[in-house]
Amino acid sequence: MSDCGFGDFEFERRFFVDGLPPAVLTEPDPELIVQSYYLAAEGYAMRMRVQSSTVLLPLDGTEDELQVLGDFASEFEFCAITVKGPMNGGTRYEAEREIDVNVGLDMIRLGGKRIIKNRYALWLGGDGWVVDVFGGANRPLIVAECERGGPVTDLSIPSFCVTEVTDDRRFSNESLSHTPFGGWADAFERELATDGPKFLQGFGHNTLESDA
Repeated sequence: MSDCGFGDFEFERRFFVDGLPPAVLTEPDPELIVQSYYLAAEGYAMRMRVQSSTVLLPLDGTEDELQVLGDFASEFEFCAITVKGPMNGGTRYEAEREIDVNVGLDMIRLGGKRIIKNRYALWLGGDGWVVDVFGGANRPLIVAECERGGPVTDLSIPSFCVTEVTDDRRFSNESLSHTPFGGWADAFERELATDGPKFLQGFGHNTLESDA
């Protein structure tokens, strides 16, 4: 939920990253996140998420989300259920409620389409960023995200951001739960090589770190 009077909306911009940024290696250890999507259609989503700040699990693409839940059940300390609406130019409806971790673990085991990822957090300039490193069928996808309490304008975009995917529904977590990146990574790389990088306009002035 936004803390700036916008209610149940999130404001973010998201970027494809082609390798783990060195900057994250100086930050605290990542959080391990497992999510299950019970609805993912036309931009709408209903999600259950559990996360742990104590499990250090390198993700190599062989992970089974259910096994991870079983192996580390006692290490997950937070769970929330979230409802999301379609993304529209960096703005998305999001309503979240924290729930009992054990209930959430059981619900994730019982249904939905699952993803697993490590989430790194870092500050760059005046902005907080997260970098999600996906495992399982979504390896080797890495996505960086900048979120604010209001529209993300006049953004300084780090050099590790290859192209913007804010409005590319393929990269939403709910889409990745149904159509994992590993199955279309090569096609996307060819698409990127042909079309080149793209960054959203109309959000003030984008400053690309490589241009500084």
